[in-house]
Amino acid sequence: MAQMPLTAALAGTPAGLQSQGVWSGRRQLFVRFAGEAETATMYTADALANELKRAVSRSKFHSISISGRDPLGNVDYIRTALKKADAGLPVLLDTDGQRPEEVEQLRDFVTVVQVTLEGASVEASVERAHETVKMAAKAGMQHAMVLCVDEKTTDAHVLRFVERAHATSPAVMLVLHPAAGVPVDRDRRWTTLFERASALHSDVRLILRLPPPTGMR
Repeated sequence: MAQMPLTAALAGTPAGLQSQGVWSGRRQLFVRFAGEAETATMYTADALANELKRAVSRSKFHSISISGRDPLGNVDYIRTALKKADAGLPVLLDTDGQRPEEVEQLRDFVTVVQVTLEGASVEASVERAHETVKMAAKAGMQHAMVLCVDEKTTDAHVLRFVERAHATSPAVMLVLHPAAGVPVDRDRRWTTLFERASALHSDVRLILRLPPPTGMR
């Protein structure tokens, strides 16, 4: 009996500038798994591979970004598409970190595992996010954590995030994103906070997000 082709609902494969994280500002090819409220197109793994190969042959990119809703729920699909595409580009996996047990399956295909947390995330989500980072480190993959600070995120929360991430992996890359519109050029809070965070971990970065439509994720 013939095996059914692997398929996934994608919100497209656009080209653009990464809005956040360790490769912020890099020109990337985006593979975005569609959320419930997004317009989705069904792609087979072969169709995605062909799309990536075609895009790389026509233009220059720094890397491929895999993101959107629950990308780690589609590891077989991702493995198959990236192997067939053989695009010769590094790959960033941007995830919420809720499937740590799946990370190792992508060790031969993904360059950086990036776990993105929003503000004061619930404790259960944070636990699994750190477990994802731990699994990426164990697999020998580059790994990063991103905290998108909002108006409810206190300095104490930020420092706990940095301290806990360092305890999870001393090699983790940490990125702090202030909320949109925060006057970081006039607010001494960020200078002081960043000084304290840097004392806890050697690789902490304060980066402003690129707003849409210039920035994509």
